[in-house]
Amino acid sequence: MINPEIQAYNNLQKKEYTEICNAISEIVGRCLPESESKIWHRHPVWFLDGNPTVGYSIQKPGVRLMFWSGADFEEDKLNILGKKFKDASIFYINVSQIDMADLERWLSKSKEIQWDYKNLVKRKGELLKLKG
Repeated sequence: MINPEIQAYNNLQKKEYTEICNAISEIVGRCLPESESKIWHRHPVWFLDGNPTVGYSIQKPGVRLMFWSGADFEEDKLNILGKKFKDASIFYINVSQIDMADLERWLSKSKEIQWDYKNLVKRKGELLKLKG
């Protein structure tokens, strides 16, 4: 079941983006049942042990699915945006672009490879590896 706050976010998007957001939410919920989901900084995010792991947002190129530690997944389809943090993402403009096998593999990796974003402020911007 999709978190009601996240479902409300999804429903506010244009039709094709609502379909993408709903599909992502369902897959993440199924693959990360132990996660906590909520709207965080105005976007849907899933947390493992209080650490942001995966989330999405609407941007000009489409729905951006982001993995906080995705730079270490070694996945060609995920674009690494920055050097300071370990995030990587992919954009979708149509639900048919979502490759279920890829997404399930990335979600599996998100459990095994994690950087400690939860304590980033406490550590004054120093990012430490938790797993992987």
